Amino acid sequence: MFQSTAPKSTLSGAINIAELIYHSIVRSVRKAHGNAVISLLLNMMQVFVFMMVFYVMFSILGLRGAALRGDFLLFVMSGIFLFITHTKTVGAVSGAEGASSPMMKHAPMNTVISIASAALSTLYIQVISLFTILFIYHAAVTPIEIFDPLGAFAMLLLAWFTGIGVGLVFLALKPWFPTFSSIASTVYQRANMIASGKMFVANTMPSFMLAMFDWNPLFHCIDQSRGFMFINYYPRNSSIEYPFYVGLALVMIGLMGEFYTRRHVSISWGARR
Repeated sequence: MFQSTAPKSTLSGAINIAELIYHSIVRSVRKAHGNAVISLLLNMMQVFVFMMVFYVMFSILGLRGAALRGDFLLFVMSGIFLFITHTKTVGAVSGAEGASSPMMKHAPMNTVISIASAALSTLYIQVISLFTILFIYHAAVTPIEIFDPLGAFAMLLLAWFTGIGVGLVFLALKPWFPTFSSIASTVYQRANMIASGKMFVANTMPSFMLAMFDWNPLFHCIDQSRGFMFINYYPRNSSIEYPFYVGLALVMIGLMGEFYTRRHVSISWGARR
């Protein structure tokens, strides 16, 4: 009963943390549904509905010609996948178990594991959905060709990373301003429906419109991903460095805020949420 559970070495400690993160990821994946496969299918259905909505909207408005030369549905996917990955990561990280959560009463559990599992479970679901949908489209509809698959996947990871940074900031604010944090997180995710620029080609946008989007790191990630996906598109109005440095700054700010919050944690905070 009173045995010490401290790891005997750095390696065993790392293995224990990895095991805790793994079990927390499984728990996060099964939140949507008890069956992990159905949870994955629900996410794929959501992505498919998004794709069809934008495909029909572009077709009705006659905007397909304004897109890039190449597979139009691949152009739609390049925006939808990064948008959903980013916004779902923001929601998962900002809604992760905080310092006052009952889960933190279990000795091995801590907020770092909670945040890591929330972020990694979202990435896992989105990556599996991405490859499954691309395979079905490639096998059943038409063969797809991506100019630089590794570069395009790196932009997905960059969108995920910036989502972690934004989510951490909201998570750090939640115990102090629970209502504001929840509303601001929701507004941010909804605003990215337009502010992400997934419906536009950055190179064709006039400068006054570009100024309304280039503050958003997700806009840069989506535009750069299209540069890696299509051989005849070179993104001139976005960069890879900007979302990386913004995401890094937000992660540092969020971690400092979460550390400060954890030092001042109070059990009464749980009653205010």
